[in-house]
Amino acid sequence: MHDDRLQVEQRLDRVLRERIRPAVHAESVPLAATVWHAPGEPVPVAEALGAAYTPVGVGHRWGPPWGTSWFRLTGEVPRQWAGRTVEAVVDLGFGMDHPGFSVEGLVYRPDATAVKGLHPRSHWLRIADSARGGESVDFFVEAAANPLIAGPVTPFGDTRTAPDEPLYRLTRLDLAVFDQRVWELVQDLDVLGQLMHELPVETPRRWEILRAVERCLDALDLDDVSGSAGAARGELAGALAAPAHTSAHRVSAVGHAHIDSAWLWPLRETVRKVARTASNVTDLMDDHPGFVFAMSQAQQLAWIKEHRPEVYERVRAKVVLGQFVPVGGMWVESDTNMPGGEALARQFVHGKRFYLEEFGIETEEVWLPDSFGYSAALPQLVKLSGSRWFLTQKISWSAVNRFPHHSFRWEGLDGTRVFTHFPPVDTYNGEFSGREMAHLVGNFRDKGSATRSLVPFGWGDGGGGPTREMLARAKRLRDLEGSPRVEIEKPSEFFAKAEAEYPDAPVWVGELYLELHRGTYTSQARTKQGNRRSESLLREAELWAATAAVRGDFAYPYETLDRVWKTVLLHQFHDILPGSSIAWVHREARRTYEEVARELNAIVEAAQRSLAGPGTGTVVFNAAPHARSGVPGGGACSVERAAPDVEVAELPGGGRLLDNGLLRVTVDARGLITSVYDIADERESLAPGQPANLLQLHHDLPNHWDAWDVDAFYRNTVTDLVDADEVSLVAKNATAAVRVVRTFGASRVEQTIALRAGSATVDMETVVDWHEREKFLKAAFPLDVRADRSAAETQFGHLYRATHTNTSWEAAKFEICAHRFLHVAEPGWGAALVNDSTYGHDVTRTVREDGGTTTTVRLSLLRAPRFPDPDTDQGTHAFRYALVPGADIGDAVREGYRINLPERRVPGGGWVAPLVSVDDDAVVVEAVKLADDGSGDVVVRLYESRGGRARTRLTAGFEVASVSVTDLLERPLSEGGPELSLRPFEIVTLRLRRGAP
Repeated sequence: MHDDRLQVEQRLDRVLRERIRPAVHAESVPLAATVWHAPGEPVPVAEALGAAYTPVGVGHRWGPPWGTSWFRLTGEVPRQWAGRTVEAVVDLGFGMDHPGFSVEGLVYRPDATAVKGLHPRSHWLRIADSARGGESVDFFVEAAANPLIAGPVTPFGDTRTAPDEPLYRLTRLDLAVFDQRVWELVQDLDVLGQLMHELPVETPRRWEILRAVERCLDALDLDDVSGSAGAARGELAGALAAPAHTSAHRVSAVGHAHIDSAWLWPLRETVRKVARTASNVTDLMDDHPGFVFAMSQAQQLAWIKEHRPEVYERVRAKVVLGQFVPVGGMWVESDTNMPGGEALARQFVHGKRFYLEEFGIETEEVWLPDSFGYSAALPQLVKLSGSRWFLTQKISWSAVNRFPHHSFRWEGLDGTRVFTHFPPVDTYNGEFSGREMAHLVGNFRDKGSATRSLVPFGWGDGGGGPTREMLARAKRLRDLEGSPRVEIEKPSEFFAKAEAEYPDAPVWVGELYLELHRGTYTSQARTKQGNRRSESLLREAELWAATAAVRGDFAYPYETLDRVWKTVLLHQFHDILPGSSIAWVHREARRTYEEVARELNAIVEAAQRSLAGPGTGTVVFNAAPHARSGVPGGGACSVERAAPDVEVAELPGGGRLLDNGLLRVTVDARGLITSVYDIADERESLAPGQPANLLQLHHDLPNHWDAWDVDAFYRNTVTDLVDADEVSLVAKNATAAVRVVRTFGASRVEQTIALRAGSATVDMETVVDWHEREKFLKAAFPLDVRADRSAAETQFGHLYRATHTNTSWEAAKFEICAHRFLHVAEPGWGAALVNDSTYGHDVTRTVREDGGTTTTVRLSLLRAPRFPDPDTDQGTHAFRYALVPGADIGDAVREGYRINLPERRVPGGGWVAPLVSVDDDAVVVEAVKLADDGSGDVVVRLYESRGGRARTRLTAGFEVASVSVTDLLERPLSEGGPELSLRPFEIVTLRLRRGAP
């Protein structure tokens, strides 16, 4: 029995491969080909079509890495093919590479109209459904020689390092008859053969299919596949007609093409990838009116609109028909761990607004299949954006713990719940294989309570999306015994049905932590710094421009801010901000962030000059939400500070003692902090005998995914960097500072440890000239505090995580993400570590011999993975961070803003009252801006920051006619007023209309 089954399976595989598939395009004649190799970067279509072409043929080598070649293909349909279906078959050198990761092409008519993409699984172009015979054929192919980026170290990730040799060879350029009967036979055998392979051996259904396949192969004349295909299909008809069981799992299938906005290719190539895919799917829709395709990332649609307007018009037409479905509600599929709160809100603002303005569609599904973990702030933002549902796939990648649900309600920081689905098929590039269908049924965790799941199907990343073969499989799987029932429909239709059938779905509280890709909190430090600093500059630019516009005749820069926000949001894509893209992407990101800083600083400086007014003094501007140094939050005033000196004493054997009356800090002869004494609490902050600001170096070679992963075993070995080349006092008086220089390996680090008069923080600036490979650099602060949990700032609040490892869930979080602060405490005393651009952290606890507990907080400063960028983070970096002893959560919040929003000093005189202010420090004003619609209304976004209830009064520095509470898109939800009551971590957006009430 076993041998019989194996023989049929082997026979099927060979006959399909060697006889039936080749017979789909068996009759063919060659096309004539000419080529023009574009110099450098891609050129406009009109320029390419008008270039001088030279003859080439099959076998021609073309395409240096990242180059573009334009092929013109011409021919004539043989007259004897009249009445038959004719296609061009174009193989640019695809080989068997996974679609989307190598050569791609886009077909154009001579009038410059894009037709469809060419990819390894879709390399045909329909010429005629029923040819007349004798008609001429003429089309162009824009062929992109994208290299296959493979590790462990590759030079192909940048044009500056990639070799010049051609990568590809033309393999087939033909006109061919498309044999529909043979093609249909291929689809029948694919579906039944794969289903048969996945069914248990003991089931009668498997043997029923096997016998039908055997009869089919017996009926097939291998010398006349086309002529015998009909008879062969007839032997399969009964097996294909058997209906699914009434209890069969129900699959909602959604056409999809997950396209990374940058990853193993630059942004400019993504512009072309989305045009190829959109051309492909709209072409496929013409022949399949029931085909539904969902596309996320408003940025990608905006690219099509800008660069391929004729393709965009086809997209718009299919949106009207309901076939092309915008989803996601975000500007890009962003990382959600590291973007700041306001930035994550703006992802929804700009994404949803694009869909509303372009298509009149209110998207309700948040679509993030591939991001590397999901912030606990998301459910509230989803709801405030006007969305209802959340989808991801990536949590199935977790390496330790299997997530317990596929459909559930996700509860965020503030208690908001969102119905969420993880497709149990465990891929966002489905193709309806038998393996996928069997896997999703067996894998589904909510059996007995729910019956539905979603399958996103189609090749992603420029692979062209769904294929006609996938649609043929879906048709056969609609109601087939042994398989789940498959129905192609919109995501919203799936979510409505899934939520309705599962009213008591289980609840998951807190973040969706991905137990993988933890290195993305640290890789590519310059990109992360560019993001954090851009977010801070955007806050300042909006705040001061709005204040100057309301108080005077300053022109609020709507268009510039809109454009810059979209640029920053684009770079929060989940392979750019996490540092997992090729060198080219991060090189361009650095240049982009420099330009963003230039533009935003110009806005800030112009607005502040307008506000500072005349005078010979100095006006200090404070963009932070809290008052400091006599300056109100969000305001400015002339301040002359006469701070007392910080006392400095030299210690025996070297080192310095710094004392400002609040803290007494000891820096020893090695340049290490050995004591931070909290004078008010009469308490030492550091664990006995354990120095702080200790730089520690680890080996860092993960088992997979270099730039993405940090594996737990990195902690097995560590080198403490304790040898100093120099320890010297470099500043005293109002600020005392010790300079420390160390060298290690091929690198050098210079640190400044500073104590300011009147400040309860120890400030550290670290400049690293980094030239290590596959190493991990951390800064450690061992604190004398027994903390069983840490509080890490996330968007609009903070998240608690255990410091112990009681369970595998807790142990898996050995590297965590925090924004501006990480806080640890025991009842009565705590400490915070705040930073200006670091996201990766770890927290461990040990019990000492004296019975006390040491809680060690570490910042992850730099890594040096070699794939996909061989030179990740090489060069000079500057980090600022500070230890805040005796801090509660409120102190951590305040100091986190302080270190990210330095005061600015502008010549002038006078005082600038805050445009808006609140009277409870627990309530943080996150954004102050003018309304996006140009009405001149002032929009304020604020939140409760400490995790408790808060009541506050909003005061406006201008006449207010009315106040309304709005959603993130500034659309009214209810009337508001100056008195506010907020629940823990609640976000409130207020729209203040100017004028007399």
